[in-house]
Amino acid sequence: MPDMLVKLYALPDFRERIRKLEEEGITVRRALPPEKYLVTGWIKDNFSPAWASEGEVAFSNQPVSCFIATRDKELLGFACYESTCKGFFGPTGVIEDWQGRGIGTALLLSSLNAMKEMGYAYAIIGGAGPVEYYEKACGAIIIPDSTPGIYRDLLV
Repeated sequence: MPDMLVKLYALPDFRERIRKLEEEGITVRRALPPEKYLVTGWIKDNFSPAWASEGEVAFSNQPVSCFIATRDKELLGFACYESTCKGFFGPTGVIEDWQGRGIGTALLLSSLNAMKEMGYAYAIIGGAGPVEYYEKACGAIIIPDSTPGIYRDLLV
C-alpha cells in the first residue's frame, strides 16, 4: 500500500459533518489520557496489536494525538496521527457496524486539521489502504515509489 500526501492548507470544511453526527448522538473528540488503556485495548481487540501500539504512542503525545468517535459511551472509531512518524496520519478505523456513516471521514478531517493547527502544511497517510477513499475525502495523492515505505520489515 502506498503512502499518500495531503495538502493541509486545502482541506474541506468538516464542521457540518461533525454537526450531523452530533444529531445522531455521535461525538467526535480528542481522546483523554485516562482513556488510554480502554481505547488501546479496544483498538487491539477490534483491529490489531500493531495499531494498538501506535495508539499508545498517540497517548504519549501532549496533547493526545488520537481522536475517537463515541455514542452512548461506546467506542465506534478512532484516528491517530504523529504515532509512527512526525507528520504521519494513521492508523484509523471504524467498527464494521458503524461504517458508511461519515464517522471515518470526520475522524480523518479532525486529525488532519489538528496537524494543520500544529503548523504542518502537508501530512502523509502512511500505507494508505483505500486509496480512492483518501483521494475523495481529503484530496490525497499517491507518493510515487512509497511502497513498502516506513513499514518495511515490520515485525508483525
